This record gives sequence, C-alpha cells and structure tokens, in this order.
Amino acid sequence: MTPELTTERLRLRQWHAGDLDTWAAMNADPQVREFWPELLTREQAAASLEHFRGELADRGWGWWAVEVAATGEFIGMAGLDPVDDEAPVSGVEAGWRLARSAWGHGYATEAARAVLDHGFQVLRLPEILAISVAGNENSRALMDRLGMTHDPAEDFEDLDMPPGPLRHSVVYRLAAGAWR
Repeated sequence: MTPELTTERLRLRQWHAGDLDTWAAMNADPQVREFWPELLTREQAAASLEHFRGELADRGWGWWAVEVAATGEFIGMAGLDPVDDEAPVSGVEAGWRLARSAWGHGYATEAARAVLDHGFQVLRLPEILAISVAGNENSRALMDRLGMTHDPAEDFEDLDMPPGPLRHSVVYRLAAGAWR
C-alpha cells in the first residue's frame, strides 16, 4: 500500500486517472517545462503518470501526486527517486513540479519538507540530494530553504540534455543528521 503524506495544506498521494488532464496541461506549459528540453504530449504525460503510479505501488515511495487538502485540487508532483544510473552522482533524489497556478503559495516547500521527512524518518536514508539545471534559480532557492548545500565540485554536464544552458546541472545534498 502506498503511504500518503500529509501536511497542513497538502496531501501527497497515489496518482489517479483524473489527474491526467492537469498533468498533461502542466507538461505542455512552456513555463512549467522551462528547464526541460521539450514539452510533453498528452500520451507522454499519460505514460509518465502510469510509470509514477507503478513505482509508488511497487516500492511504496517515489513521485507522489500533490493535491490541496482543502479542495482536492491536483497541483503537481513531489517525491523521491533513485538517481539515474547514468548520472555521475548517486543516491536518492528529491524533486517537485507544480502547475503554474500553484506557484508562489509555498506549496513546493511544504511538499518537499514532507518528502524529506519521509525519506529520513521512514525510509531512514542517510542523505537526500537534489539536482537542478544551474539556471533554475527558483528550484535552487528552494533547495537552500530546505537546508541543502551545494558543492560546485559535484556539478556536471547532463549529456541527456541538448547542448546549451540546460546541460549544466548542480547538485545539492542534505544529510539525515542535518535535517531539522
């Protein structure tokens, strides 16, 4: 059974088929996908939703759907996932992506804190990292707010990205002992 994570305002839960319209619209939004090489088609968004749903069901953790608890409105995703084997760093990565209508309300910070709590308290991870395109200042500011630290020596060129500004990635880390 997939655990749900709750905060004062949010519920992180298993994905529902009803999330697809908003998820597809988010991933077709150039502002939401600014730091990704392409927009997703509806079919690609549906495939990613099913992939996330399957990982949550199989593993019990991963990329949760995020909704506003008071309204049930689906607003995006947040979670934890092992870093891709091809990356020059290893560990479990925290991440988040919200619909533009959910920006500026502190939801990403609130969801990320719930994810880190789960990672450290339930999964007993010794460390959690976050990876971002260097130019994604909003994501980097969130990593700073979470108490994560950036070591420029770990920055790398993501060869899965096209040449240009999206290729330079930064790595932030947070040890379990430093959380809260």
